[in-house]
Amino acid sequence: MRINRAAAAVGVLALAGAFLAAGPAQAAGGAPKGDGAKAVCKRLPKTQERIDKALDRLNGDATVSGSVARLQQRVDNAHKAGHAEIEKYLNDRLTFRRSLLPTLQTRKADLASVAGWCAKNAPAAGK
Repeated sequence: MRINRAAAAVGVLALAGAFLAAGPAQAAGGAPKGDGAKAVCKRLPKTQERIDKALDRLNGDATVSGSVARLQQRVDNAHKAGHAEIEKYLNDRLTFRRSLLPTLQTRKADLASVAGWCAKNAPAAGK
């Protein structure tokens, strides 16, 4: 019985050592081999939909949750009520939210050119 336990323990240690030794070798060889064009083209419609949805929300009026106009209204309400700390907090959020608009518009334009590339090079992306 003792010999079986000792042999099992040695086997487990040897197996663990083999896994630990193989770990760094696998990580070093894990660099990307391509640019991921096939995956980008595959996800393109959903990515475009998500960006359009975010832009619609941000550009919505004060009744749209998550819009710049709604947050601006909240900042104005905090200012009128004299809640300086709340106004500052909401104003910082408003600044960030406004900065999202040009970023998303740039991404939308970039995706339009990517869509053209995917349409022309779909067979090449499958390699």
